[in-house]
Amino acid sequence: MPKPAIIRFDPNAKTKPLPDFPESEIAEGTRAQRGLKWFDDGTTGLVSGIWEAGASISPWLNYPVDEFMMALEGEIIIVEEGKETRAGPGECLVIPKGTRCKYRQDGPVRKFYVFSGDLSGLVEPSGLTTVKIDPNVQLKPSTPPSAEMLHSSVPTQHAHEFFEDATSQFTVGVWETTGYHRKLINFPRHELMHLLEGSVTFTDDAGQSQTFKAGDTFFVPLGTPNAWKSEGTLRKIYCIFQPRKS
Repeated sequence: MPKPAIIRFDPNAKTKPLPDFPESEIAEGTRAQRGLKWFDDGTTGLVSGIWEAGASISPWLNYPVDEFMMALEGEIIIVEEGKETRAGPGECLVIPKGTRCKYRQDGPVRKFYVFSGDLSGLVEPSGLTTVKIDPNVQLKPSTPPSAEMLHSSVPTQHAHEFFEDATSQFTVGVWETTGYHRKLINFPRHELMHLLEGSVTFTDDAGQSQTFKAGDTFFVPLGTPNAWKSEGTLRKIYCIFQPRKS
């Protein structure tokens, strides 16, 4: 079996037709949709890729998955009782599984997404609501990697977590670090990263390197062999799925 590898998310990727939404899931507008799955883990229910569709609105529903999304084109509107949450190009939000809402878009929308089907059977807490990610949120100190993992000095790191699911496996937030160089490891989680500032170079166990800069979005699957090297400040939005140990 080939080793997993980092997936660069292309906002201009050519999508393919997907099955139409069932009539029961669209109150008004188009049922047609297009997209690409760039990652699909049937063992955990974690799926990620790109999606697009025209104007539509759903009926009231209990949202079926935990979903992180970043709008690329158009505007996503999540309607709840007494509240609307909007995300335009470059903006991100999270809809917790079970949130009572309508999913609306008044024109064509294109987005990156990561969703967790959550196969655990655990019930989300009450009071669920859509969360919009503020990339400029004030961060608090977080734990850096240990010196034993590094070729460089230990960096200074800060983070803010916006969302954690009922299983504590699916989390979304903002993270920042000073520059550092981490040794080669097999990546211990699934993570989508969207860089807000700075750049990073990953090098795999064959010596092949990929560099990502501010504005880039990519997905690092669990088990991907990589070393991290960044210089200066790096800030990112992250969406992590950390499988619980059985």
